[in-house]
Amino acid sequence: MKLSFLSHLECSRCGATYPIDGPQTVCPKCGKPLFARYDLEGISRALTKGDLAGRGTSIWRYREFLPIAEEEHIVSLGEGFTPLIQAANLGEAIGLGDLWVKDESRMPTGTFKDRGLAVAVSKAQEFGITRIAIPSAGNAAAAMAAYGARAGLEAFVFMPQDAPRMNKLECFLRGAKVFLIKGLIGEAGKVVLQGREELGWFDMSTLKEPYRVEGKKTMGLELAEQFGWELPDVIIYPTGGGTGLIGMWKAFAELEELGWIPSPRPRMIAVQAEGCAPIVRAYREGRAEAEPWEAPATIAAGIRVPAAIGDFLSLQVIRESKGTAITVSDGEILEAMELLARHEGLMACPEGAATIAAARKLRKQGELGEAERVVAFNTGTGLKYPQLTQLPDLPILDPSGDVVAALL
Repeated sequence: MKLSFLSHLECSRCGATYPIDGPQTVCPKCGKPLFARYDLEGISRALTKGDLAGRGTSIWRYREFLPIAEEEHIVSLGEGFTPLIQAANLGEAIGLGDLWVKDESRMPTGTFKDRGLAVAVSKAQEFGITRIAIPSAGNAAAAMAAYGARAGLEAFVFMPQDAPRMNKLECFLRGAKVFLIKGLIGEAGKVVLQGREELGWFDMSTLKEPYRVEGKKTMGLELAEQFGWELPDVIIYPTGGGTGLIGMWKAFAELEELGWIPSPRPRMIAVQAEGCAPIVRAYREGRAEAEPWEAPATIAAGIRVPAAIGDFLSLQVIRESKGTAITVSDGEILEAMELLARHEGLMACPEGAATIAAARKLRKQGELGEAERVVAFNTGTGLKYPQLTQLPDLPILDPSGDVVAALL
């Protein structure tokens, strides 16, 4: 049985094509991200929607849509097929009658980053790469460290000094070589680039290799399958590097070409923090690319990305889908974390809570209809961020005394 129908790589900007027989980074001609392209006719002959029913509940149930040629090279921790939860209580509170949360906090390392790194590390292993490196605000590094450990690869992590403590600890415990950088993720990326030739590692940076986005596109494949191949009206997604937004749109394009889903596709809404919003600013100004954001600052480290190589792709997705881009404040994010926990019992990361804050704001502005089916992505667990919440002094009961009186 054929595992993958990967046919070639194609530049997302200039359209130049490249072979798939060895590692690739970005397009040699224009420096933009490369996309994996598949023999979709071959997939249509080999696979039906019904065939998926008997497969395991991980991203590898969609193996024909993924780039790994041989099963022995798949590096997996059981990632994927996360719950799609109808948030009726929260929806009622904010005026949305058909609100859903795609809860990526259930992934092996607690965030959606596992999808992309599972595929990227699997492909690196298939190519015989033994040393990998990543610049990261935290969660992507934790995922690469996990899958690198699983595959027996040497992993190098470069993250800002102020990255969340839990992410640093995760990487260290998984055996990665962890280095803290004076500066932000952009400076970390420069270090990875500088060491690539001399130290011989493969750069796993967002959209600087072709396969992380393939893992992220499984979010779109799952949404389609979980909704019975009828997509929602709106998808709200926290946007830093933009790989998830871009990957889902790519998945929808492939499914539509196969005839598995009807049009139109969902309106895609990118959410950024007020303190770091290059995509939102470029969208509002009608620009095709985003200018770097000066002095980025937000509690949501995962979307504190002042400049992204795939900015033009994120903007294309927003406009092609007739979506929008919106900012939320750190205060709104914290409030949304509490709202989601109190109404639905879900502990969201700040980036995931940003989508709830955005949904609430867009509903108030009349940009979301009450009856529209809306999916908000919680991209990770809030349990990684204890520093963002305050626990008040809780009452202490003496069981030898009058407990009932103390409770009244």
